[in-house]
Amino acid sequence: MSGSRASATTGRPPRPAPGGLRRSMATVCVSGTLDNKIAAAAGAGFDGIELFENDLVVTPWTPAEVRARCADAGLTIDLYQPFRDFEAVPPATLAANLARAEHKFDVMAELGVDTMLVCSSVAPAAIDDDDLAAEQLALLADRAQDRGIRIAYEALAWGRHVSTWDHSWRIVARADHPALGLCLDSFHVLSREVSPAGIAEITPGRIFFLQLADAPRLSMDVLQWSRHHRLFPGQGSFDLTDFVHRVLAAGYTGPLSLEVFNDVFRQADPARAAIDAMRSLVTLEDSLRPSEVPAVAVRRLPEAPPLSGHAFSEFAVDGESGPALRAALRGLGFAHTGQHRSKPVELWEQAACRVVLNSAVTRPQTPGTAAISAFALTTADPQRSRVRAEALLAPVLPRVRGARESDLAAVAAPDGTSVFFSRDDDWRADFLPTGEEFTGVAGLTGTDHLGLAQPFDHFDEAGLFYRSVLGLARLTTEEFAAPFGLMRSRAFATPDRTVRLALTAALLRRGEWAPAVVDPQHVAFATADIFGTASAVDRLGGTTLPVPDNYYADLVARFALPADLVARLRRHGILYDRDQRGGELLHLYTPVYGGRVFFEIVQRIGGYDGCGESNAPVRMAA
Repeated sequence: MSGSRASATTGRPPRPAPGGLRRSMATVCVSGTLDNKIAAAAGAGFDGIELFENDLVVTPWTPAEVRARCADAGLTIDLYQPFRDFEAVPPATLAANLARAEHKFDVMAELGVDTMLVCSSVAPAAIDDDDLAAEQLALLADRAQDRGIRIAYEALAWGRHVSTWDHSWRIVARADHPALGLCLDSFHVLSREVSPAGIAEITPGRIFFLQLADAPRLSMDVLQWSRHHRLFPGQGSFDLTDFVHRVLAAGYTGPLSLEVFNDVFRQADPARAAIDAMRSLVTLEDSLRPSEVPAVAVRRLPEAPPLSGHAFSEFAVDGESGPALRAALRGLGFAHTGQHRSKPVELWEQAACRVVLNSAVTRPQTPGTAAISAFALTTADPQRSRVRAEALLAPVLPRVRGARESDLAAVAAPDGTSVFFSRDDDWRADFLPTGEEFTGVAGLTGTDHLGLAQPFDHFDEAGLFYRSVLGLARLTTEEFAAPFGLMRSRAFATPDRTVRLALTAALLRRGEWAPAVVDPQHVAFATADIFGTASAVDRLGGTTLPVPDNYYADLVARFALPADLVARLRRHGILYDRDQRGGELLHLYTPVYGGRVFFEIVQRIGGYDGCGESNAPVRMAA
């Protein structure tokens, strides 16, 4: 079972094969000074960086020293950016802009970078004249070409006169200069109303650079959306697979480069953020269809082996929280069926519900606190699951095991939770029978889902990790008002729903007064008859969470439920939800044990696919 995470190791994605896509990252994506950013990009396995001008301005290194530092770290400098407010200006302004550009070309020569990003102008003095813009950009490209430099022109989504990719392409095509091409940024393209469908028709070789960012769909000023809410690919709502296909179909063979402005990422540990960034690019490249982009060699991940269920959930406990969880499990009809051969670890079972209580986990938590320290999934090929996880930069956890103990593959999730991969029930051989047997009197049949709270700053990272490493699909993202602030929930599952995970986060938690349970975690068990289970729990002396009468009065108003059904729900503290397709969820909760963990019992009817998010505020208040 799980133990200390201090010696976890991290894999490194393979370098591109000949003809393969290189991976790059703008220095603006991560926090720190330029030395921090270079180290983070190299450590995560990137091939190159885009150098954001601000990062160069504040470093004590000369441009030549920056070039040398990058080379020593195995990185190229793929783009220098941004050069702003150049085109379609009066003659006097043009002369000043060309002088400014010549200075930047000198800097680029020292840096050893041959492509400069020029953003469409936002200056009030800019003139709405495509012919003038094309003429002046061609003049800039003439001077750049003399220096062995290319100009990549990008339409900012908030540009004064040029704000869409098709408009920027018309200007570049009109200029018709070999040193002038496009920079296509997925945010600027997909945040606007112009379809990307025509990108594949751009003249081959005229897309000089590709920048990638995801984002949630938000109704807000596009500049604020861009500056604060971009995400790494796979963390938002944009169809980046389709977008990249279109760009590659136009003959682009340059780097897949990330340019993400995000308040959280730019204050986070740069090494961790860079790994999250690389994981997103590895996952994105794996989603491409090689047959549609024959000009490049697409690297594929080992396919995620099918998952067939939750093997066990492990709680880290101590002398105070352990007895509380044991009593709670007995009240739910579990039996203590096994004791680990060599560790202070107990196995508690009921049908296919398996809970492990581990008194040996080393985690920095307050005495008396319990936590989900690990969970195991049943996979058709544990070794392939581990190899896929390692290719996605998941830290592989070393394990100390005794004779005749199973060799479970394990990786660490972003929050430190151990994720084990098991074939069938091989792991049960690690436990010696206690002589106790479960009776099945409570009617629990298996684990329905796990609920794992995440710090807000790592919520998107955790979602990408579980989706990509385990091969899960994202189901829903919900936000709801809870007693102590706004909460966000995101659910993931296998296609057949045998494995489900629900991640939650408080969107903003500040100050010292927060009488909520901090970072709650829970295991939800399935039953085919929640009323029978609730009655059995009462007989066993178990405790369920009380629900206020106001909730049941509101149920009648919302769903027009029969009075006798509402009375039965009220009697057992069972909550109810119905989705738009008519599926129903009946569920109840236990109190919180060990400061942060609890159990849920669920019955799904008619294909209900959520996790009862609408009832979470009721549970949290109780």
